[in-house]
Formats: sequence, C-alpha cells, structure tokens
Amino acid sequence: MPEINPLLHWFLPTGGDGRDPGGVTSVQGRTGSATRRTADIGYLAQVARAAEQVGFHSLLTPVGLGCVDPWILTAALAQHTDRIGFLVAFRAGFASPTLLAQQADAFRRFAGGRLRLNVVTGGDPAEQRAYGDHLAHDERYARTDETMAVLRELLDGKRVDFDGAHVHVEGAHLVDPAVQHPVPLYFGGASPAAEEVAARRADVQLLWGEPPAAVAERIARLRAKAPALRYGLRLHIISRDTAAEAWGEADRILRGLDPAAIRASQQRFAQMDSAGQARMTALHDGSGEDTAKLTIAPNLWAGIGLVREGAGTALVGSHDEVAQRLHEYRALGVDEFILSGYPHLEEAYRVGEEVAPRLHALIAEESAR
Repeated sequence: MPEINPLLHWFLPTGGDGRDPGGVTSVQGRTGSATRRTADIGYLAQVARAAEQVGFHSLLTPVGLGCVDPWILTAALAQHTDRIGFLVAFRAGFASPTLLAQQADAFRRFAGGRLRLNVVTGGDPAEQRAYGDHLAHDERYARTDETMAVLRELLDGKRVDFDGAHVHVEGAHLVDPAVQHPVPLYFGGASPAAEEVAARRADVQLLWGEPPAAVAERIARLRAKAPALRYGLRLHIISRDTAAEAWGEADRILRGLDPAAIRASQQRFAQMDSAGQARMTALHDGSGEDTAKLTIAPNLWAGIGLVREGAGTALVGSHDEVAQRLHEYRALGVDEFILSGYPHLEEAYRVGEEVAPRLHALIAEESAR
C-alpha cells in the first residue's frame, strides 16, 4: 500500500467492543456495555475489512492482560484481508529479541510485508508483576533499549553479538530474512528515560492526544535529540454530521459511565508509574459530572480517560471540525494518526468515509497554495 502523509491507522478492540469505552489492558473487569460484542475472529475480521475498505493503512493491535495475543490474532486476520497492515504491539523484555525477530520475520514474509511493530515497555506495576516482571521503571526502559537495538539489527539482516545489562546474545541471526520488507519500530513513553530510548531506537514516537501546545512541546524536545524521528498521535474520534450531534454522543457516553467504575479506574491509574498515564490523568479532575469541564482544548474531550487507561481523549465535533483539528496536529509535526471510535466497526466507516476525505482535502488545498 502506498504511503501518504499523514498515515491513518485504526484500532482493533481485541478485548471486546461496544458503544461505550472501557479498559484495554486492565487488570480490573470491564462493564458489559463496553464488551457487548465478543472479540472473536468473526467480529474482528469485520472491523479489519471495514478499515481496509475505507483506506486505513494499518491496524493497531494492543497487548496486555485484557487482550488476546496479538501475534496469533493478526496472523489469523492477515488471512481475512488483502492490503491493510498490522501494527503489532509486544512487551519488550518478555521474550528474547532473537525470538521476536523470528516471529516478525515470519509474519512479514507470509503477510506480504504488512507489518509494523509497537514496542511497549509497560507502565502498570500490577500488570507487570502478573507477567512476572519486577523491574523498576527506568530499568524497564533500559531493557527496552537493548531489546530494540538487537531487534532492529536482526530485522535488517545483520548478525548480532550483544552483551548488555539485560540482553545477552551471541551469533544471533535470521535465516534468509525478508529484508525487502522493512519493519518500522513504533514506541511510546513520556518519561525522560523513555524519550532517550525513542531518540536512539524508534522510527515513530507515539503520543497520546494532549492539547496542541503540549504535543508541540514534546515534538520540539524530541526533534532536538532525533531530527529524523517521526510522530504518531493516538486519538479517539466522535464525529457526526453536526457538532451538536457529536457532543450529544459525548454526553451519552458520559452519562453511561458508572461512578464506581470511574473511581476504581482513577485509583488504579494513580498507582501506575507511567509518565504518559500521569499526563492523561492530569487532563481532568477525575469526575464525570460535566462534559464541558472535560473539554481541554477546542474539540478535545478527556471523558474517555475517566475509565480507559492509555489514550483517554477524543476529538469531538462535526466531520469538518474534526478534520480541521487533525490538520492542525499535522502542522505541528504529527506524521501518523492511530484513530478509534465506539463501536469500532461502524466508526471505522464513519471516520474513513467522512473525516479522512476532508483531512486529505485540507492537505491538498494547503499544497496548492
């Protein structure tokens, strides 16, 4: 699939889907309204084919206790699709980088190169312990750095000897690697330790949907360290024919959130050591009383972050307004958008058919000036 700027990706709801937001990698349970649609291969294939039909480039598949294994799922979905790529998340340090490289190389070979990798370090100590990982925050990023260093060289067809604090391999290599299909490495993290890893190892730094000034500040800081680094922005979309309809949907979502679920989610988020999660949580006061109070920038709404970890903001408005806000983020240096909406099947069509063409029209108009 030819690449355009910006690339638009969609999200796979591998923990279940519905009209309302819920946790993704959460250790806690999720409400029935957020998982009304079972995340089986039939439904996820529908989402994948819808995203492919309307022109999304790739599908982000999350990783965590609340998700099915992304490697097995995407390998299955590759057989149900023809063109769309897969942005497969994995936890760095939970498997040998040599094994990870073998898995990625096999995937890109059998799926025609339709692979990107999202390197996840992890920011929830409770979930990390459930996986048997007891490293402190900065140690986890040091391990991620070493994992990415070895993985990158192996995928590029090199033979690797590496002796680090966390990774030690001798004579690692891939047999006849499919290097004609490069695999970009996507990476998230907002702490100083994370940004150092991004500057050294990543192709694309993933950001969550903060107000434009905060996004601009982060991009400027990282550009000073890594001029060639690209940037992706993770956002939910609530887009309708009119702004009133879109904000009406935001109001409906907010009214449907259980106050007990909000309190439990906010308590768990406060126990995480993720700088990115802390930045998301700081965007609101933890209450779900008023949609207006959760509006933190033009058309940017923080209501989803009341119950959902990670990406907790949505662009809310008419199709034209949402496209304009995406265009403004692009002007700040965002090269890619990973988008989602509830439910993910219907919203893939809505965003792909209504918002994406408007965004591309704005870009074409700008280029013609």
